[in-house]
Amino acid sequence: MDTEIELRPAALEDREEIRTVARETWHDTYDELDAETIDETVDDWYGDERLERALSEPGTAFLIAERGDEIVGFTHGVVSEAEGDVLRMSVHPDHQGEGIGTALHERLCEDLQDFNMRQMRAIDLASNEGGQEFYEKQGFERTGEGSVEMGGEERREVVYTLELA
Repeated sequence: MDTEIELRPAALEDREEIRTVARETWHDTYDELDAETIDETVDDWYGDERLERALSEPGTAFLIAERGDEIVGFTHGVVSEAEGDVLRMSVHPDHQGEGIGTALHERLCEDLQDFNMRQMRAIDLASNEGGQEFYEKQGFERTGEGSVEMGGEERREVVYTLELA
C-alpha cells in the first residue's frame, strides 16, 4: 500500500466504520468467543451512546487511522489522576503489521501526555497473544490479571503497564 496513514481525532460520523473495524478485528482475533458474543459485545461497547460519550469526555483521546477515505484502525484512551488507560486499540486484520497500531499508540501517548499522565495501562483478553506481543514491543510490562464478563461467562484478562517519564 502506497497511501499514507493519516491520524486524526474521531468524529461522530465515524461511528459505523469504527464498529466495522472493531467487529472484523474481534472476529479475526478472538477464536474462543462465538460470533453472537462478539457481535453483542461490539454493539454494546461501540454503541452510539457510548461512542458519543467517549468523544466528549474530558481527559479522553479517541483517534482514527485512515488510509485514503477508509478507516483502518482506531484507539481510545483516557487519563484519570495521572494514570492513563488504553480502553480500545483495533487495527483491521487486513492492515495489521503495517505500523498502524504503533502510530496510533505513539499519538495516543502524546495526546494523553497533555493531561500529565505518568503511567499507562492496557488490558486485553488473555487469549490475545498478538495484542500482548504488541504491548510488550511498545515497552509495556505485564503487571496483573483480571476478568471481564462476556457472553455470560467470565473471561481472563491481562494487565500491562507502561511507566512514562
